[in-house]
Amino acid sequence: MNYKRIVAPLLGLVLVTALFGFVRSDDDPIDKILSRIDQWMTAHPQEKVYLQLDKPYYAIGDDIWFKAYVTVGSEHKLSALSGVLNVELIDDRDSIKQSLKLPVISGLTWGDFALPDTLKEGNYRIRAYTNWMRNAGTAYFFDKAITISNAVTNTVFTQVTYSYSTENGRPKVKAIINYTDLKGTPIPNTAVSYRVQLGAKAITKGSGQTDEKGNLTIAFVNPEPGVLKAGRIITGLKLAGNKLVEKTLLIKATSANTDVQFFPEGGNLVIGNVNKIAFKAVGADGLGAAIKGTVIDDRNNEVAGFSSVHLGMGEFELKPENGRSYHAKITYADGSTGTIDLSGATNNGYSLSIDNSDADVIHVKILPGAVISASSSTTEVMALVGQSGGQVYYAGKSKPGSKSFTADIPKSKFPGGVMQFTLFSSAGEPMNERLVFIENHNQLKLEVKPDQQEYSPRQKAVLNLNAADKNGKPVVGSFSVSVTDESKVPVDENSENSILSNLLLTSDLKGYIEQPGYYFNNQNDKTRADLDLLLLTQGYHRFEWKEVLGGSTTATVYQPEKTLEISGHLKNLLGKPVVDGNVTLFSTKGGVFMTNTTSDDKGRFTFKNLVFKDSVRFVIQARTAKEHKNVQVDIDAVQPAPTSGNINAADFLVNIYDGHTSFLQNSKTQYDDLVKFGIANHSIVLKEVVIKEKKEEPLTSSSNLNGPGNADQVIRATDLAGYACPTIADCLQGKLSGVVFKNDTPYLVRNLKQPMLIELDGINIDGETLSNINISDIGSVEVLKNIQYTSIYGGRGNGGILIFTSKTGKSVGTYQRYSPGVITYMPMGYAKVREFYAPKYDDPKTNSQVPDERSTIFWKPNIITNKEGKATFDYFNADGRGTYRVVIEGIDDKGNLGRLVYRIVIGG
Repeated sequence: MNYKRIVAPLLGLVLVTALFGFVRSDDDPIDKILSRIDQWMTAHPQEKVYLQLDKPYYAIGDDIWFKAYVTVGSEHKLSALSGVLNVELIDDRDSIKQSLKLPVISGLTWGDFALPDTLKEGNYRIRAYTNWMRNAGTAYFFDKAITISNAVTNTVFTQVTYSYSTENGRPKVKAIINYTDLKGTPIPNTAVSYRVQLGAKAITKGSGQTDEKGNLTIAFVNPEPGVLKAGRIITGLKLAGNKLVEKTLLIKATSANTDVQFFPEGGNLVIGNVNKIAFKAVGADGLGAAIKGTVIDDRNNEVAGFSSVHLGMGEFELKPENGRSYHAKITYADGSTGTIDLSGATNNGYSLSIDNSDADVIHVKILPGAVISASSSTTEVMALVGQSGGQVYYAGKSKPGSKSFTADIPKSKFPGGVMQFTLFSSAGEPMNERLVFIENHNQLKLEVKPDQQEYSPRQKAVLNLNAADKNGKPVVGSFSVSVTDESKVPVDENSENSILSNLLLTSDLKGYIEQPGYYFNNQNDKTRADLDLLLLTQGYHRFEWKEVLGGSTTATVYQPEKTLEISGHLKNLLGKPVVDGNVTLFSTKGGVFMTNTTSDDKGRFTFKNLVFKDSVRFVIQARTAKEHKNVQVDIDAVQPAPTSGNINAADFLVNIYDGHTSFLQNSKTQYDDLVKFGIANHSIVLKEVVIKEKKEEPLTSSSNLNGPGNADQVIRATDLAGYACPTIADCLQGKLSGVVFKNDTPYLVRNLKQPMLIELDGINIDGETLSNINISDIGSVEVLKNIQYTSIYGGRGNGGILIFTSKTGKSVGTYQRYSPGVITYMPMGYAKVREFYAPKYDDPKTNSQVPDERSTIFWKPNIITNKEGKATFDYFNADGRGTYRVVIEGIDDKGNLGRLVYRIVIGG
């Protein structure tokens, strides 16, 4: 980036605005400021990630399908900086339940998470980031809250309501928990045990019984309200046959307190000037809260009134007088009142006011405080800089001696998204700052034309996509499309995240943004004004001016990953680095792979530019420069980014089934239909009987998509104890019913042409890799050979499946030493990309007797429009009638974004 090239096209603009007080020269301070910004952004280009999901919430047994768009810079061009993306599924306790590495090609990639019933129902997060993005902190990762429900094995459903009071000055919480079955029938007169946990601290425990309506009341006091903010209630409901059902309920808040903050526009409350003051009221649950109030001066005069207009936000004007003090008297939604001082007014600064309501022009006004206004002469020269994503689009400097200034800046000069305007002093110190949102209508124009106006269930739908730029010119772009049955998956579009709300807004703001979709749905004067309120109250902290203007070019901690790599270090028996050691990396999976490198003066080595999948196990062999074997090899532990500090905690639902009743019932119906036709796992229903007969503890850990222990045969560590076999295959030969091993590879006796799928801790491996595993490290082996267990794996399970679970359950990323200078290592590789499956009703092999209750009808992540801007896709409808919601999102090679929501009627 060269800042002179950026500013030069604006020179004419700045000269025009000189009539209003701004001029442009090549002197300091503005050139120094621009140079520093350019230097900083050259060293720290900003990457962003956005994921389109197929739907907003999920059930056990579903797949979470997603496409990732990785962009760089203010123009949102597809990034060539990173070649690897990390995507994680994180639970409400900040534990990573699944993680993927995906190759990024030209800024694009896609994948999925399969949701086994080993997952508990509740709130989860999908998080995505590149290694380079870690330098800016986790606050700028893609991070979205979702819920995962369970209607398949779940027989008890809960609804909780909280009310708040105080006891001896401490917050008191009353929770009323309602227990029902799936149909909403209460579960009365049933014993319940419970414990309450806030943070990591157990607050209380006890027992009770549900009343005739299935309600249980629990009350507790928060002993440390300044420290303990949220937590959970864990209850155990004792059903017939001594069956204990555990339910966990989220506690988002322990009081009804509301925090109110006031934000003078530009950052300064200036005496003698009319100041716009925005405010934001946030409840203890993190969501916006309605308030109203008045501003009173120290003479008890009412000088302003205010009321929130959107999600606890609002604004008012105040002209503070010298020597006066002010406070806000607030009335909260529950009728209670409070008072907050409005201090900090100054008479020695500037107020920066921006009117962004005009469709074409930004109106800027800068006014001095009383001290500056009273001065007969001033040499203060100010610089106003407007930048987005670190790229400067406007720069101007005031005339020496000027005391008040205005400027009209055409919006056409700026890209769409968040712009940051900063006012600098003649010494180059930032004095005022204001964020505005630029709506320049550069989004792609997307149009869908179906081959019919209305469809019938199971009928083939053909949709034609046309993509054009803002001028109507066809574009070549990459798009992803999701089709869902809206009757089964209703969507709150205001809370929905989109490629527009994410890349243009939330990815540039630090902190939680409530209902991001609201600002982009049905845009009008009201939504634009509310968006301006958001930017008046939300901070921009992608970089600190002190660091930028200081000319700091500190080396970044995390480098861009182009491909996968394996690194570590060598040391001798005395613990000293082995310099110029010879290191060999090899694997025989899919053919022999071998590469070499040498260690540096600190004993470090790195194998770069690797491409491998999760199933690969490597052997690393090291020798000294003189080929001595007494070398210790240590592999660098690649730690994921910290998961604490969930910025979207406010989006977590206390009642995860709110608004999801139809989705939940459909999930159960779909499962029951599959069981009826023998193509789904029905053994979960018989699970307790099996356990009682065997009198064994059930498996608690396994990657089995049917659930741990739900298999045709289970071999445990105790069954293998004492065996001394050269390989696992030798130990298991003859112990697995209907399974034989050929060259360490398992086959079903009835299908000797297709090897069985082998999984170790959720990762596909081959027989050769299996042979290198010590039998003493295996905790269990599960055999899946009948369709009731293999169908959940689709075509991958046609030859049967062997599921190995290690005693730690964490084989990936660990390594094992076999002899001096030799280790085996299974790093996390690229996840296998699966294809969305849907029945094709024009294929005679499709069983048309099976009911089709899909909620996601179609998903395709890689639709590419041709040079005419056209693409076509097709799918078969399910049995559901009503409205299908088609969501298309994408980007062209210039960084122009596009989104379209289209609805199709299914009649018949």
